[in-house]
Amino acid sequence: MEGGNSPNLQLQQLPLATAAVSVQPHTDSFSYKENLIGALLAIFGHLVISIALNLQKYSHIRLAGSKDPRAYFKTKMWWCGLFLLVLGELGVFSSYAFAPLSLIVPLSAVSVIASAIIGIIFIKEKWKPKDFLRRYVLSFVGCGLAIVGTYLLITFGPNSHEKMTGENITRHLVSWPFLLYMLVEIIMFCLLLYFYKEKNANYIVVILLLVALLGSMTAVTVKAVAGMILVSIQGNLQLDYPIFYIMLVCMIATAVFQATFLAQASQLYDSSQIASVGYILSTTAAITAGATFYLDFTGEDVLHICMFALGCLIAFLGVFLITRNRKKPVPFEPYISMDAMPGMQNMHDKGTAVQPDLKASFSYGALENNDNMPEIYTPATLPIVQEQHGPKGASAPPYRVLEHSKKE
Repeated sequence: MEGGNSPNLQLQQLPLATAAVSVQPHTDSFSYKENLIGALLAIFGHLVISIALNLQKYSHIRLAGSKDPRAYFKTKMWWCGLFLLVLGELGVFSSYAFAPLSLIVPLSAVSVIASAIIGIIFIKEKWKPKDFLRRYVLSFVGCGLAIVGTYLLITFGPNSHEKMTGENITRHLVSWPFLLYMLVEIIMFCLLLYFYKEKNANYIVVILLLVALLGSMTAVTVKAVAGMILVSIQGNLQLDYPIFYIMLVCMIATAVFQATFLAQASQLYDSSQIASVGYILSTTAAITAGATFYLDFTGEDVLHICMFALGCLIAFLGVFLITRNRKKPVPFEPYISMDAMPGMQNMHDKGTAVQPDLKASFSYGALENNDNMPEIYTPATLPIVQEQHGPKGASAPPYRVLEHSKKE
């Protein structure tokens, strides 16, 4: 009986071995297609996000320029922008499940390119022909460079693919490269937070470095959560692993604190500076985190790594040029000059303002020295007409007619 059963057992094991061998070539043949799917999802998501933000901004502008008493959240255009925003975020979230982390993160340059182009369409940003060369040529050059950098990123991006199972993520979480990276990141974050809170180091690099360090952890956890959801949809349930919920909580927490620091930076600096510096720092930190946690560049040759780094540098330069020439909004600050009133103290004593200068505040009074301002901004002096109330020949009260002469 045993001799008769042994050939059957060998025949039954032969198809299993053949099937096990045929899985690896199938995975390798679809690795580049998975990269392309992830890159297209990321590009689509960032494009839709840019359209959504411009739609919401356009709805605010229309309400501000009309007599419509409705709130912005009661308009159809604002809700359409919110729907597109959620759709775009879902596209970017899904892209992490297909492509490596180091490939998806730099593609956020597409959002900057789209905002620069779509802003002219929706917001109707006007330009004069004489200002075109000065303001917009570098922006178009930046768009071209960012597109070239994006092409290099997709072409020479890392091609490492691994199923995001609970065992694999746990193994990466306790690996010594990631533990060393986490130690360095925690030390840097604590030092930056100390200087920011205790020493009032409100520099843009300090704030956006805090955002970038938090953003690198957000990217790592987003890829883990998205990958485990994809594996669960494919039939291998991963939602019963505790590491899934740990990553989910870390993703939400880091995203909330990241948004908090971004809100603080937006109150101190211009949005164009935040966009350029934040993109460079966040992309660098996220690529470093992906290389240490998921080992994205393992097995890649030197040429692909160098071309990928060149694509990142070109994209950085393109984003910097796009945001460099954006017109900064100048807040309207009314003032009343008391210089033309007799008997009143001059508001400017040798070029020094009596009242404090509060930046970006709706203030009352003359807060700045107007001596060096153009003639059209010089406060006008109205002539004083002397009224005769007494009998003829009575001396009129001494009135002094003030005349302003612009100091050269």
